[in-house]
Amino acid sequence: MSHSEPIIRRKLSDEVLERLKRLISSGELSPGDEMPSERELMARFQVGRPAIREAMQALANMGLVAISHGERAKVLQLSAKSIFKQVDVTAKIMLASSKDSLEDLKSARIFFERGMVREAAQKATDKDLEQLRAMLTEQRDALGDAKAFINADMRLHTQIAVISRNPIYVAVSEAMLGWLEEYHTDMLIWSGKENTTLSEHEEIIECIARHDADGAEQVMIKHLERSKTLYVQKADG
Repeated sequence: MSHSEPIIRRKLSDEVLERLKRLISSGELSPGDEMPSERELMARFQVGRPAIREAMQALANMGLVAISHGERAKVLQLSAKSIFKQVDVTAKIMLASSKDSLEDLKSARIFFERGMVREAAQKATDKDLEQLRAMLTEQRDALGDAKAFINADMRLHTQIAVISRNPIYVAVSEAMLGWLEEYHTDMLIWSGKENTTLSEHEEIIECIARHDADGAEQVMIKHLERSKTLYVQKADG
């Protein structure tokens, strides 16, 4: 081989991080367990305190452990929800700085929700329908209060994902809606549109009740294409 491939010396803390991750992935440490003390880890890996602290902070940044002042770090229970929470701030910064990213997210939401509503139409039980109708009543009761109305709207859409019984779908729904919530405009743009939103939600629920996947998908697409205008780039308003 003619080209050179230098081996990059790794930082000590990177090596410690890999070993700590292995302790968790191997099951030696389980969710809820306390991490070994700094002193124990220094003795185990034969490294100084700074390397241990840096590696532990990296683990915390990944959402693998929780660090509390004056207490041992604890291994966290991982879930789809906790994983999305880790990228929450970064995602919001990306959306705030890129109009294209916001448009991409709106389109991704439509792609996702048209699939979710089909799943809901196929799987919904009487209890699921009862919950959806109760949420619609809650949203109707929130008329006149923009924030409460939007929150009820988001809960109803996430509940449609809940019907899939897949926690990853629920986490994706909550994450996308949470990121989009940053871009809801003030009450002015809602004026006169709330009743349309409610009637579209009612139509979606009735399609789900009839197990009409095609009908539910078509109403959802119409609903979300119309409500795309409810999100604006922060810089614009």
